[in-house]
Amino acid sequence: MTSQITPQRVQQTYAQPYAVMVDAILDDFFRRAIDRSSSYGADYTELWASLQRASQGGKRFRPALLTGIYQHLGGTDETLACTVAAAVELLHTAFVVHDDVIDHDELRRGRLNVTGTFAQSVRTAGGDPDRAATLGAAAGILAGDLALTGAHRLVASSTAAPTTREELLSLLDHAIYVTAAGELSDVRNSLGPVSASLTEVIDMAANKTAVYSFELPLQAGAVLAGASRETVEGLGRVGRLVGTAFQLQDDLDGVFGDEAVTGKNALTDLREGKVTPLVVHASGTSQWPFVRRHLGDAELTLDQLYAVRAALESSGSRAFIAGLAAEHLGSARRLASQIDLPAGADTWLRSAFGDLMWRSA
Repeated sequence: MTSQITPQRVQQTYAQPYAVMVDAILDDFFRRAIDRSSSYGADYTELWASLQRASQGGKRFRPALLTGIYQHLGGTDETLACTVAAAVELLHTAFVVHDDVIDHDELRRGRLNVTGTFAQSVRTAGGDPDRAATLGAAAGILAGDLALTGAHRLVASSTAAPTTREELLSLLDHAIYVTAAGELSDVRNSLGPVSASLTEVIDMAANKTAVYSFELPLQAGAVLAGASRETVEGLGRVGRLVGTAFQLQDDLDGVFGDEAVTGKNALTDLREGKVTPLVVHASGTSQWPFVRRHLGDAELTLDQLYAVRAALESSGSRAFIAGLAAEHLGSARRLASQIDLPAGADTWLRSAFGDLMWRSA
């Protein structure tokens, strides 16, 4: 997609004072939790420390969306906006940690995640793999739960007016509710033969990613800035469209991307048999028998990956999904132009659409 750019340029959409403040709020949140954990044993302290590590290293684009739209809609309380932005980032951490448990992953961004940290501690002590996996999964589930409640607590204890706080908590609740539905559908779709329609799989992807990563921060920033109901709802629709485009591009990167750029192993999605829109489209082409033969193959080699890539190219599936992503992004831009936004907000939002169409979130 022509709007691909480097992670460094994405940071230009995120004012540095806001970035520093969001990180400071998260640091304070974890410091307090780790201090309290000492009464409950070393394992619990390590659980919080590993959760803090899980929250680090991302590009913070969700806080960037929230604080950016807040500022451009006239919001002036930086501390309040950054507190809610930190809550959204903590929500993201919760989903990432739980996702690693679901996918049986022990690494994230090239280092041990929460699950991997605790599983490795058992193996290092001489424990068997099953016991290591049990502790690792338990730690991941519990850490994700703690991050979820932490996100709620940051919003609930913020200085927002009571009615604004209630609206923010409703947005947070909606995002969690929908994301859980998307995640469950994703796992169900990957268990057996491809049976879901393209529309169903795109809806699943939107529910799993777009609502909490794009719709939530844009709407929360608008609510904090006192925007009208029409503006808040319009930004929600824009966020869902952009988030869907982002996920479609992410699915392409999962097979065709350069790991050095995306941070994602191009073998993983195919080895796990993930039923993405790319796969669903391919299932209706003449190349499907070949693609299906390698989908879900845990021993898939690089040579076989290259062959599957060629099949997805010749079937037209790659071009179709790339075009669909561009179509969603174009629809988002057109919808944004119809919302009653200040000139500066409209310009920033259009720029952010392009800046956010890169892989490493």
